[in-house]
Amino acid sequence: MVDTATDAPMTGTDAASRGSGSLTAEGFARVTDAILDAVGSVIDGKPDAVRSALVCLLAEGHLLIEDVPGVGKTMLARALATSVDATVRRIQFTPDLLPGDVTGVSVFNPVEREFEFKPGAIFANIVIADEINRSSPKTQSALLEAMEERQVTVDGRTHYVPEPFLVVATQNPLEMEGTYALPEAQRDRFMMRISMGYPDARSEALMLRQRDTVNPLDQLKAVVSAEQVTGLIAWARAVHVAPAIEDYAVALSQATRTHADLRLGASPRATLQLVRAAKVWAALDGRSFVIPDDITALLLPVFAHRLIPTRSAGGARAGTAADAITTILERVAASVRVPIAARQ
Repeated sequence: MVDTATDAPMTGTDAASRGSGSLTAEGFARVTDAILDAVGSVIDGKPDAVRSALVCLLAEGHLLIEDVPGVGKTMLARALATSVDATVRRIQFTPDLLPGDVTGVSVFNPVEREFEFKPGAIFANIVIADEINRSSPKTQSALLEAMEERQVTVDGRTHYVPEPFLVVATQNPLEMEGTYALPEAQRDRFMMRISMGYPDARSEALMLRQRDTVNPLDQLKAVVSAEQVTGLIAWARAVHVAPAIEDYAVALSQATRTHADLRLGASPRATLQLVRAAKVWAALDGRSFVIPDDITALLLPVFAHRLIPTRSAGGARAGTAADAITTILERVAASVRVPIAARQ
């Protein structure tokens, strides 16, 4: 799988071409830096969004990108899939999309005289659920089993999705005509929610010059294979989390559940995914252990979409509610005691 124990400089492809047994923290960071650089060459000026997508992939979570059209949401998912040599399928969610289009259906084979399963679009390493809020709740719910259990059940038979597996869902927060808002249960399935935002003037001008005649995805090469990504996932899963750090994550979650300005706090799943994401965040920085800064850096993208403010705290508009949640999480982080490592 992956081996980067040697101190000699090497490319991401070389580093990931060997076994994972002797992978070090520094080697993990070198390989993932190569992936970040590859995706960053396509997504100009958005390093935070690229890093968040990679964290979700390696932490075995899913990503919700909520932003206006044309800022590169789908391009980000495709670039990540290409850089790790993974299969990618795009599902355009529309009001007439059926659950079977997502999961697959059983079709009768008259020759064999039995039903055969025809896999749906969910069977790929990276699945782009474009404009997920434009389909009916019934179709949206077709994603739930695959996102949580990494399997699909059709006509009583279980079919497993490929590994690694990542759902990148997009939605436009401004155009709400004819849409179906994601229910709390489905939002809770996403490890992180991010916003791409507009590029700065320099990055946008560079995009105009570079993409006039060439699609940057056509120039992108795979850094590691999907099988090698599995090795990176296993290594990140073993990153050490001290009991004090675990207690810190739990205290942050508990604080949201008792906060006077929140009707709904963070779920236990949110706490689990916060720690899983923090492990990858630490590994990307070349560490084999989590520190409190890893937890606080991920608090907003992991928790914000799961929380519901009270009417008095959030106001009527979505933008006001989002601002209120950001402020509440900042206060929660400031109110919870940060663990300090004991001196030797």
